Amino acid sequence: MTQEPFTGVYPAMTTPFTENRSIDHDRLAADARRLEAAGVDGLVPVGTTGESATMSHDEHIAIVETVVDAVKEIPVIAGAGSNATHEAVDLATRSAEAGADGLLLISPYYNKPEPAGMEDHYRTIADSVDLPQIVYNVPSRTGRNVAVETAVSLAQHENIVGYKAASGDIGRITEIIERTRGERFSVLSGDDALTVPMLAVGATGCISVAANVEPERVRRMVHSALDGEYDRARDFHHELGPLFRALFLETNPIPVIAAMGIRGHAPERLRAPLSPLGSENREQLTAVLSALESSSAEIEHQP
Repeated sequence: MTQEPFTGVYPAMTTPFTENRSIDHDRLAADARRLEAAGVDGLVPVGTTGESATMSHDEHIAIVETVVDAVKEIPVIAGAGSNATHEAVDLATRSAEAGADGLLLISPYYNKPEPAGMEDHYRTIADSVDLPQIVYNVPSRTGRNVAVETAVSLAQHENIVGYKAASGDIGRITEIIERTRGERFSVLSGDDALTVPMLAVGATGCISVAANVEPERVRRMVHSALDGEYDRARDFHHELGPLFRALFLETNPIPVIAAMGIRGHAPERLRAPLSPLGSENREQLTAVLSALESSSAEIEHQP
């Protein structure tokens, strides 16, 4: 069936843990409700920011079920990728059965497939699971870019309706947008610092780390740009710029987990082998969060 593209702000959710590092489902559900109340357009559990690399498949699906059950009106896009095609199909199938509205599929990592293998991987998942699917390109994590030709070709599949761009290469991103214009296809920013520049050339939204911490501001930034109000969008972009940088002082999700702890949303707990944020970087992050809090009253009164 023909699917609609994704538009707006989709937080890449963190995963809260108990003291013994099992999943804290009560806190996860509360966080999903907090973000929905803040006006985001959807949620993305168990992606990179949700520490999917340390999850068993059963834990992975349990997280999807919790988030689906917690929200009322917004879609849930489940992280469901793998470097093994059969595993990705299994996770995608089980995520669909758990109630996910869409899938975020990281490109195969470590084994570095050639373009033909990359395309076959995505087509196999799309042929197997009838949900809208987003190709996720993050070469810093996977060791391989999704070729522009591959992305453009995959955009013709009725179930492949989006591309999450986290390569940092605005030229590559622009070419994909140019060549998929007029399709029912979304290009979404996977890098908060590039969201407004990408929206300016035709992206439709973002899958955002920063939206876990500042969902209202990120939503206003993105929707201002989507409404053509670029002066306002730029103001939010520059106000949030220090946060965008602070959240990548160390490997994601280390800084955003610290930010969630500082803001009181969840205890600062990560699964090994990730380590807590270093003291100097914590001071910098705390200062950025304090500055944003000091201007929150003004933001709350903006329409």
